Amino acid sequence: MENFSHSPVMLAACLEALNIRPDGIYLDGTAGGAGHSAAIAARLQGGHLYAMDQDPDALAAATQRLAGLPATVVQGNFKDAPALLAQQGIHKLDGALLDLGVSSHQLDSAGRGFSYHQDAPLDMRMSQAGPTAADLLATLDRQALADIFRQYGEEPHAWQIAGKLVAARQTQPIATTGQLAELVISALPPAVRRKSKNPARRVFQALRIAVNGELDALAAGLEGIFSLLNTGGRLAVLTFHSLEDRMVKQRFRAWATACTCPPELPVCVCGGKAAGRLVGKNPQTATPQELEANRRSRSAKLRVIERLSEVTDG
Repeated sequence: MENFSHSPVMLAACLEALNIRPDGIYLDGTAGGAGHSAAIAARLQGGHLYAMDQDPDALAAATQRLAGLPATVVQGNFKDAPALLAQQGIHKLDGALLDLGVSSHQLDSAGRGFSYHQDAPLDMRMSQAGPTAADLLATLDRQALADIFRQYGEEPHAWQIAGKLVAARQTQPIATTGQLAELVISALPPAVRRKSKNPARRVFQALRIAVNGELDALAAGLEGIFSLLNTGGRLAVLTFHSLEDRMVKQRFRAWATACTCPPELPVCVCGGKAAGRLVGKNPQTATPQELEANRRSRSAKLRVIERLSEVTDG
């Protein structure tokens, strides 16, 4: 898959965040074009990398680009990492990386239907299996569509847009990205259309998240992967929008909090211990040089947590 184009975002920062040991066992849960994976594997001597992805195109690219390196390509969603790695005989990790969102290849491949910049079938499936975005638009009622746009896209005009789409599908199916973009724009007030460069952006993001179950997968993946970390092992997560970042921030903060007693208690009675330590108080962002060279890095935030001890109940 030589045409699988993807520039790894914040590569140097991710490698530093993982604090790679040459003999360690690592997971790249979102292999994509294998940019991060290849760089991690190249630093291993005696260790091994497991490069995981659900996209068949990504798997083909990773298999090719990791050839000759201490790496194994695994098909699947990182939400199932504990079970998928157990099949490889792996039950503990020294580090893991998640690079969330859509790869450059997925966005640039018109036939995948992720982008409103090119007219294409409304697909948006990262795994290339299951219901498409067009299927959701054809079957969900106005309230369900509005909830998706509001919850996953933070779209303030969700109800109006959903109404426009439900009315339009009575005439013909909404089957292409171009159709969807035009309908979304037509549902927005003129002032919003003039102000926003990409008026359909929030709706496309929301549909993609819904089609792929991304936030549910992230919640499960964080829990499962953190549970695999050895003491001192690190989990690094690159997010690209506020919903993902908020979830990672809250989960990391909970793991790094020792006391879980109600705030009204004057002293700690739970005896809790923090399971992790935040590496850096604030998320890292791309350098000015990378911002100029790689547009995708503009919204990237990197958060890192280091495992201190076993997760305690509660």
